[in-house]
Amino acid sequence: MSPDVAKTVIEYLESFDDVDLKIKAINELKSLIHQHSPFCREPVDCVLWVEAKTVEANDYNPNVMATVEKKLLERSIELDGFTQPVVVARQQRRHLVVDGFHRHLIGKSRPELSRRLHGYLPVTLINAEREGQKERIAATIRHNRARGKHQIAAMSDIVRDLHRQGWDDRRIGEELGMDADEVLRLKQISGLTELFADESFSEAWTVE
Repeated sequence: MSPDVAKTVIEYLESFDDVDLKIKAINELKSLIHQHSPFCREPVDCVLWVEAKTVEANDYNPNVMATVEKKLLERSIELDGFTQPVVVARQQRRHLVVDGFHRHLIGKSRPELSRRLHGYLPVTLINAEREGQKERIAATIRHNRARGKHQIAAMSDIVRDLHRQGWDDRRIGEELGMDADEVLRLKQISGLTELFADESFSEAWTVE
């Protein structure tokens, strides 16, 4: 980008005193760039900020997140910020969630986060031809299944690696949003005796 173009864009954005108007202008700039992007068919190429009140859950995805995982997601968004947008389908003035129900819920329900985001949520819009109900349902299922069903094993590997790097159970639990029992269970899954150096085995582990 040439200095002159950058200067023009900066001056344009700084001309807005109203946050909502500035966000609207930013979205328009992003959309314009997206239209001329070689990645214009990829939703992630254009992350927009929309008012959280316009984002609504779908009525066909009975997705339940465990309390531990929800706390971890809350901590992740609190400390790391939104690293993944909510995937939505535009329905008139509404935005129906295709993927990211829990991200959208946390963004709307946590007052301090809502203030930080000025009442907005980051979204990507699925391609227009995929906005029908059947297409949205299929997209949601694909997103969920693509993540796989081996999360417990993956978390066990993470706990193992953190332990090897010097974190004790308390630190692991605090950083990953787990209680002591959850940390212990994940250590047991890994099956490495080195992880239990400071633990007493329960009678269930006794072999006679």
